[in-house]
Amino acid sequence: MGIGAKRLVVGAHYGLRDWLAQRITALLLAAYSLLLVILAYASDGATAYEAWASLFASTWMKLATLVAVLALVYHAWIGVRDIFMDYLKPVWLRITAYVGAILWLAFCALWAAQILWRV
Repeated sequence: MGIGAKRLVVGAHYGLRDWLAQRITALLLAAYSLLLVILAYASDGATAYEAWASLFASTWMKLATLVAVLALVYHAWIGVRDIFMDYLKPVWLRITAYVGAILWLAFCALWAAQILWRV
């Protein structure tokens, strides 16, 4: 009798929002990767440090890279969280894994921002 319009949906997440977020972040990462490939070919094969440093010195490229890093962090969080929900049954272990993953992903995002603005 739990099927139909009066069905009670329970759980931490309903799925559509996370599924859509994974697709959007994947598209952002694909677009950023394509941008890097195009810029690499447009630079006449210059792969020296100076060529890449000058490219990443521009504010628009720093912002595009920061958006890509944040998309990667969010994409990774959704995937890791789903894996933890599926395979870590003890609540204390799951929460510990959540906290560890959040701290690690936040550290990586802040480190990437620091590197970007150091160039």
